[in-house]
Amino acid sequence: MEPRDYRARDALGLAELIRRGEVSRGEVFAAACRAIEADDPGLGAVVRTRFERAADEGARVDPAAPFAGVPTLTKDLLMAIAGEPLASGSAALRDWRPAEDASLVTRLRAAGFAILGQTATPELGLMGITEPRAFPHPLNPWCPARSPGGSSGGAAAAVAGGLVPLAMAGDGGGSIRIPASHCGLFGLKPSRGRVPLGPQHAEVWQGAVVEHALTRSVRDSAALLDAINGGEAGGPWPLPRETGFLAALERPPASLRVAVSLGEPLGAALGTRLDPEVRRAVEEAAALLEHLGHHVEWAEPPVDGAALADSYLTLYLGHLAADLAWMSEQTGVSVARLDIEPSTRAIGRLGRHLPARDYELAKRHWNRVARDMAAFHRRFDLLLMPVAATPAPQRGALYPSRARERLMGLLAIPGVSRLALRAGALPRLAADALRMTPFTQLANLTGQPAMSLPLHVTPDGLPVGVQALGPMGDERRLLALAAQLEAESDWGRHLPRSPTADDETSGKAG
Repeated sequence: MEPRDYRARDALGLAELIRRGEVSRGEVFAAACRAIEADDPGLGAVVRTRFERAADEGARVDPAAPFAGVPTLTKDLLMAIAGEPLASGSAALRDWRPAEDASLVTRLRAAGFAILGQTATPELGLMGITEPRAFPHPLNPWCPARSPGGSSGGAAAAVAGGLVPLAMAGDGGGSIRIPASHCGLFGLKPSRGRVPLGPQHAEVWQGAVVEHALTRSVRDSAALLDAINGGEAGGPWPLPRETGFLAALERPPASLRVAVSLGEPLGAALGTRLDPEVRRAVEEAAALLEHLGHHVEWAEPPVDGAALADSYLTLYLGHLAADLAWMSEQTGVSVARLDIEPSTRAIGRLGRHLPARDYELAKRHWNRVARDMAAFHRRFDLLLMPVAATPAPQRGALYPSRARERLMGLLAIPGVSRLALRAGALPRLAADALRMTPFTQLANLTGQPAMSLPLHVTPDGLPVGVQALGPMGDERRLLALAAQLEAESDWGRHLPRSPTADDETSGKAG
């Protein structure tokens, strides 16, 4: 199979070629391996490959499976493969190997995917950029000087760079939608509990984390959700398996009531400044929806951005402290000696001194926001707003500086972490961590589905996604609308991008 033919098709397109006998599974597999071997050294998306094991697994795939023979990559976080490394972007877990497959991996195999390797993530998935110290930093195929975002930045780089037609991703605060926006891809975060995280985990970040994928086409995302959704025995979210996500694309949705916002309630308290191109992307998307017959009205979501950010970071701190304790148990290394990044260590120390009362109050705030948004969605079928405040940032621009890390290192002094929390460290941390991406955590806290739509490209050649949120459980209508917008805007003409250029300064955008 020629590289151009392989890169030109989405996952369902490749599966159809295989079913019709126009190419074999082996030819598609070989084309994917060649693409990774040729282009990933310059792209940095893949942290490890497993070609031989994937080939052995492919020989046992049911030819009738919906994605039989289609290559994919899983994320180096949560998506465990029994007996194989899963480092979570951390040097401390470089040699850690889970004992059993994640439920998602089991379902991917049943759907016929060939899992060729794992993609890069920041340490423990903690950042909206993908620049782990222990592994290479993926480049943005649209402009190698820019970040692909995070925490699913490796997955986004792999798909936008043409290595695989779709790659698995996870979203706990925007980690599917942010890289989708920065890399010109479609990214759907499903409703809370739609995709199981077992058996290693029940819920992650109190249910804020949901796994799905980054794709070039809406239909791939919908077909994948058909294949992997549904609760599992012993899981905390006993949602039955549902069908009809792909079928929902067959007709456009009826006229929708769309609320449009530039996200002022979410970003103002954090000092967020919206790039003019992001504003333009939202305004043009609203005009397109109106052109398609939907009722569009400017309206703000009923949220207090500062309180939302504080409650999100409170749960984030508590879970990080627990994760570090788990890492210590798994590796036999004390938390104080774990080989982790300075910012991870500092935030973990804050989490260790977080009162249980504050943790519970933060979760109660999530529940209030969810009820407020449910009332909002009785007025509006959809909320349209930015994904991020800017197009893709320069690589390295958002990673904590050495001076900042030295300052955070003061938290190692006995008693300082507790004093820092009492002195109001959390609001400052929220502003530092979320100022550029304050718009995505809302859907994680409420559990509602949300997606990034690749509707805009700046004059400098950088993609900008627009976010759409729907009521809890309303993925079908979101996907139907996405398909309508995909057909109307023909965003696929931008995808996939050419393989990354050798010169990191090449390309129109700088």
